[in-house]
Amino acid sequence: MKKTFFFQKQKKHLLGLLLVCLSALSAYGKNPASAYIFSYSSGKSSDGLHFAWSIDQINWHPIGPQYNYIRSDYGRWGSEKRMVSPLLFPGPDGQWHCLWSLNEKDGTFAHATSKDLINWGRQSYPVVLADKNCLMPEVAYNQEKGEYTISWLSKVKTESKAWYTTTKDFKKYSEAANIPISEYKNTRSTIVVSGKPETGSINKVAWYIIEELIKTQQLSAYKNQLWLETAKTDSERFAGLKPVDAKFTMDVTKSKKISNSLLGIFFEDINYAADGGLYAELVQNRDFEYTLSDTKGRDATWNSTKAWSLKGETASYVIDSINPIHPNNKHYAKLWIKQAGAALVNEGFDGIAAKAGEKYDFSVFARSTAGKTGKILVRLVGKNGEIYGEATTQSIAADWKKYNTTITAKATIADVSLEIIPQMTGSLDLDLISLFPQKTFKSHKNGLRADLAQPLADLKPRFMRFPGGCVSHGDGIANIYNWKNTIGPLEARKPMPNLWGYHQTVGLGYFEYFQFCEDAGAEPLPVIAAGVPCQNSATGGAGQQGGIPMSDMDNYIQDILDLVEYANGDVTTPWGKKRTEAGHPKPFNLKYVGIGNEDLITDIFEERFTMIFKAIKDKHPEITVIGTVGPTFEGTDYQEGWDIATKLGVPMVDEHYYQSPGWFIYNQDYYDSYDRSKPKVYLGEYAAHLPGRPNNIETALAEALYLTSLERNGDVVSMTSYAPLLAKDKHTQWNPNLIYFNNTEVRPTVGYEVQKLYGQNAGDQYIPSEITLSNNQENVKNRIAISVIRDTKSNDMIVKLVNLLPVAVNSSIDLKNGNFESREAVKTVLKGDPIDKNAKPVVSTCSVSELSNAILPAYSFTVYRIKQKN
Repeated sequence: MKKTFFFQKQKKHLLGLLLVCLSALSAYGKNPASAYIFSYSSGKSSDGLHFAWSIDQINWHPIGPQYNYIRSDYGRWGSEKRMVSPLLFPGPDGQWHCLWSLNEKDGTFAHATSKDLINWGRQSYPVVLADKNCLMPEVAYNQEKGEYTISWLSKVKTESKAWYTTTKDFKKYSEAANIPISEYKNTRSTIVVSGKPETGSINKVAWYIIEELIKTQQLSAYKNQLWLETAKTDSERFAGLKPVDAKFTMDVTKSKKISNSLLGIFFEDINYAADGGLYAELVQNRDFEYTLSDTKGRDATWNSTKAWSLKGETASYVIDSINPIHPNNKHYAKLWIKQAGAALVNEGFDGIAAKAGEKYDFSVFARSTAGKTGKILVRLVGKNGEIYGEATTQSIAADWKKYNTTITAKATIADVSLEIIPQMTGSLDLDLISLFPQKTFKSHKNGLRADLAQPLADLKPRFMRFPGGCVSHGDGIANIYNWKNTIGPLEARKPMPNLWGYHQTVGLGYFEYFQFCEDAGAEPLPVIAAGVPCQNSATGGAGQQGGIPMSDMDNYIQDILDLVEYANGDVTTPWGKKRTEAGHPKPFNLKYVGIGNEDLITDIFEERFTMIFKAIKDKHPEITVIGTVGPTFEGTDYQEGWDIATKLGVPMVDEHYYQSPGWFIYNQDYYDSYDRSKPKVYLGEYAAHLPGRPNNIETALAEALYLTSLERNGDVVSMTSYAPLLAKDKHTQWNPNLIYFNNTEVRPTVGYEVQKLYGQNAGDQYIPSEITLSNNQENVKNRIAISVIRDTKSNDMIVKLVNLLPVAVNSSIDLKNGNFESREAVKTVLKGDPIDKNAKPVVSTCSVSELSNAILPAYSFTVYRIKQKN
């Protein structure tokens, strides 16, 4: 698909850029027919392929010099993604090939191809040595056999050996074999680039290739210069700028249909968004299933006793697994009580918050295995021993059984502990120890924290994507999110490590997600792994080689088909019956399923995605499958993902991009040129990022500005969701987020207010606008935007106006043929200093006539809502 990344109105800027490029090349007015290019990489994390050129191989001119034409995508985030010792060579197939080492430990190298050295195809990482490294790959081509021989060095301590393999297509390789180390030939050269020695490959090319490399780098530099504009330098950029006059004209009889599901939410269990967050459970590690592997060994205290302690010297306890309540919850606490009075204590998630007069449901699975039987006393206890509420269970029997009681809090306290005090002596087993507020969202058992769930519902989301992005496809194949492990009785659910480095009880599981969607009036949009784990996995071939074995794919696909039946099936179907047993005989009306998330587009991915897509399409043609096109707005995964979606006829794709406010300012025409015959777009993850990652007026208004363009393109952009959604204080792994919280506070951000204004002022018809400004500077034009839509259900017309300038905009809004039932409009204004993180919208009423002379304050977002006659 052809994309453009600038306003069409930026022709003057582009003309200037072309002049710069021509000027840069004018020194070579009598250009040679050919010259030399040198390709190299530093081998450091995230550094990619660089080029320098020379006519005489003595004087080298770097291009950039640090522009990356291709980066390695192998390994976990950050330091593991390296391009080491790249080797560039032309192949007999008319393409350029690049081989490189990935690290000093894995027995694999990387391969990619390009027709022009600018646009690169899929990367592949063949495993050629299972337990040795693969360094400095070299290549030779046998024309008679049509075969490549790839050789490399493998070093263990001080010993080096040489190996080789053969391939005809860089897909299938012969078994690796030793060669004498004398037969290994290193063809790389070391030259000095910008005063620094670099090692890489030299190739002779036509001069036009070098020209295109230079133009690509210069265009990128120009775009980056625009995209790095921030409000911090607005005082210089707009020095002397006077208030701008703007005339907006639209004919309300001219409109086009747009998506009525444009704004939704994306929930991922990151930043403790689920356990300790939205999921209302107050006991941490309630089932003693925390393991050291949850944190990859980074936290030595992260084990089955995490968050638990024993108070008193008359008892002891261990974690046992001989006879659990369920095979999916293997661990439980075994107490030996010499004398009643000792307590097993849980600290909660950063403490337990209680409110005066509110009731809390306590439950536990318990059995008395030796000694006298008795009850269990449970208490909410302050740091100084104050008792804020207590209750007792029934007497504990000899076999596993669930016991319930209710504690009423005597006072409001932010930080109490839960004490479990057996009123007996002997041996006692405990598991799945739970404390839930009765006041959950919509009063559901095993429900959601009301003060967190309500702000999400207040966004009026048309859909909710869950259970995550990277969380969905997990850290390695074994960690792929399995929805079947998250339904049914809590004791039967199977907890799992969280890819973000902690633990998922899956108490907030698929049933609870579906239930919340129903409560919030949102369509459910579950995301299923495309048969491959997260591209940034640390487990199983760095996540790149991993794919569910083809022998297991039929079962995996059946799991996805079973999910559709669980959501939509009649009560008589096997999985519809399970939904009914959970208390919901009525179907959840599932319409969408996402397959994949930001995946590395490889042959392994394509084969599995294709199988899944075709199976769903055949069995459930009523389901809209949403594909994936990588983690950003351009590049190999983006293009390859679009190619697959177009070839298969996937109805919608999931695009992601986190960019600077400047990017959003200068890319408001991003979707204007999309081919309307191709798949629709779900912008599943996006946010404006500034240095330090604040969520403030500047980022919020950049998003508001961009959302006006998404409404304009609502015929191709069907859905959008900001990311991430929630973040808990002291546990925030990613910024910015829409809502920050702790155990007692919920703090929606300025960005949340923008999302809320869009969600509560959505429509299904777009009315085009003509804009005339008194100041035609490009950077002024790009910071003023309007979107006019109609909600045909309420028959309201909604006018959204964004001013991202440091001066006011005096606007005149001419709504031709407007037939208004009311002479009043509801007016909402969000404004503030760009660095303001606490701005709130102000709502008022005004005369409709105000629109003919409306003042848009500096750095503001204004919404007018007007009732129209039928």
